[in-house]
Amino acid sequence: MSLADTVTIAARNAWSLTFGEGIAAPEPTPSTLLSDAPHRALRRYDGAGPDDPAVLLVPPLAAPAFCFDLRPDQSVARFVLESGRAPYLVDYGEIGFEDRRMGFEIWIDDILPEAIRQVSADRGGRPVDLVGWSIGGVLALLTAAADQTLPIRSITAVGAPLSYDHMIGARELRALARLDGGRTTTAAIRALGGVSARLTRIAYRATAWDRELKRPLFIASNLADTATLARMETIDRFQNAMPGYPGRFYNQLWGRFILANDIGKGVVHLGEQRIALAAITQPVLLVGGPDDVITAAAAVEHGTKTLTGAREVRYETAPGSHLGILTARDTTWMYLDKFLRDQA
Repeated sequence: MSLADTVTIAARNAWSLTFGEGIAAPEPTPSTLLSDAPHRALRRYDGAGPDDPAVLLVPPLAAPAFCFDLRPDQSVARFVLESGRAPYLVDYGEIGFEDRRMGFEIWIDDILPEAIRQVSADRGGRPVDLVGWSIGGVLALLTAAADQTLPIRSITAVGAPLSYDHMIGARELRALARLDGGRTTTAAIRALGGVSARLTRIAYRATAWDRELKRPLFIASNLADTATLARMETIDRFQNAMPGYPGRFYNQLWGRFILANDIGKGVVHLGEQRIALAAITQPVLLVGGPDDVITAAAAVEHGTKTLTGAREVRYETAPGSHLGILTARDTTWMYLDKFLRDQA
């Protein structure tokens, strides 16, 4: 490439990032909306054959559902489709103050079971493979544990925190909570109705503070590299679309998971409900990231000790950040493909 071409591309990219509409517009994988009820919109990605097995993608809260379809070369949904399966996605939508009473139970007993049954019915009654990321993986596991009659064939959990004893910063948070039994945080979240989208976005960016500090230099160094800037823009778009947590959900996460570590002990208490991970009988694939600063790899691997009823529990590792392990084509995607083929 000539110097003139390089300068032209750099100038165009600089304009697009500052005054234009961005480097590259989103290219979502084509899909069909099957249902559009609040907090449980269900999509089926287009192009699967009638006999292709169903895979339901389960996002976490506080992250946009398009985490599974960031861009054509970073799309779990597209990979699942191209590997001969029928991907579906449940989307919780925006979370606001009016949703403050929504807790874990809504997802475990209602939203996800309904989505699983709908997907199974759409596939002629065949069982469904669940693939969850982050807290979405925890929700998928707890849903299966709470109701073993659901048509679930297997569960994959990527970057799922299955023991808060192994989470970075958990020990310090517990030490602070011991000063008042955690009541200050609980009261604050209840008063605010949850954790706002803005606060969620700030917290996520804080986990990658070095990326934020190096951002100006990164842009300057790659101003003529359109593909690299497009990937950066995709991450920015993802971060800027993060929704918040409902108040009840976050207070349960704070009290039952972070402080009491129910999930690490294998039995989660939600009011009168007692959900034991040992109740899961389906095969499970767990993927952790040694470089993940949000969910430590050891927190994911701990599931091999609590999922004692599963026919099989595989634990694998993948490089990259918390989001990076979800889009790790050469590792996570290969583990997933082999795991699902083995269930056929």
